[in-house]
Amino acid sequence: MFSLFHKIETKTSVDIHSHLIPNIDDGVKDIEISIELICELKKMGYKKLITTPHISDMFPNSTEEILAGYKNLKEELSKREIEIEIEVAAEYYADKNFENLLEKNDILSFGKERYLLFELSYFTPPSNLDDLIYEMRLKGYTPILAHPERYIYLHDDFNRYKNLKEMDLLFQINLVSTVGYYNSDIKTVVHKLIRGGMVDFVGTDIHHISYIKALKKCFSQAIYKKLFKTNTILNNRLII
Repeated sequence: MFSLFHKIETKTSVDIHSHLIPNIDDGVKDIEISIELICELKKMGYKKLITTPHISDMFPNSTEEILAGYKNLKEELSKREIEIEIEVAAEYYADKNFENLLEKNDILSFGKERYLLFELSYFTPPSNLDDLIYEMRLKGYTPILAHPERYIYLHDDFNRYKNLKEMDLLFQINLVSTVGYYNSDIKTVVHKLIRGGMVDFVGTDIHHISYIKALKKCFSQAIYKKLFKTNTILNNRLII
């Protein structure tokens, strides 16, 4: 469907942000789509996928539900003899429920650094982000802010991004943002983050098949090459 005359590949072997467990959030809706997306990512050169279902008010998934869905997905991949490493964590929405889960240490993190992927409201600035970051670190987690380019209240003043980085917060951008998948404002901001050397992780944040075409377009762009020249991208350290 997306065949090209030349091979388009990722420069990273590990994806740390995806929604590949079927029918658990706003990601893939059935196992066939999940398998199709995983096979497409494998063709692009990904060797390891860390899938991260939402945990939020809209998608109040429990750790047990996520692990059950992950087990079923792994079993299906094994049954079809699709060889790719797959792990599971979660994308936590920063709200009261997340604070409660953090207090109970009921958290799905990844890597020996215990990376914790979390997101904010796209429209409303958080009131206690400093405290939340402190609590994550106090519990032994390394916080990663998912797709900082998508929070519109940060767009008007780029110093807000610099302030977040001064909190020693890691940034994970969505690769599809670089080609305007969401909108032109987000594209402008993510390019600025890349040029400023402020990116630590990249992710597909893949939800459905339309992301595949955008990812292939991203890999062929000059800004993608720039990303690895001006930033220290940590994804491949997770392959070990």
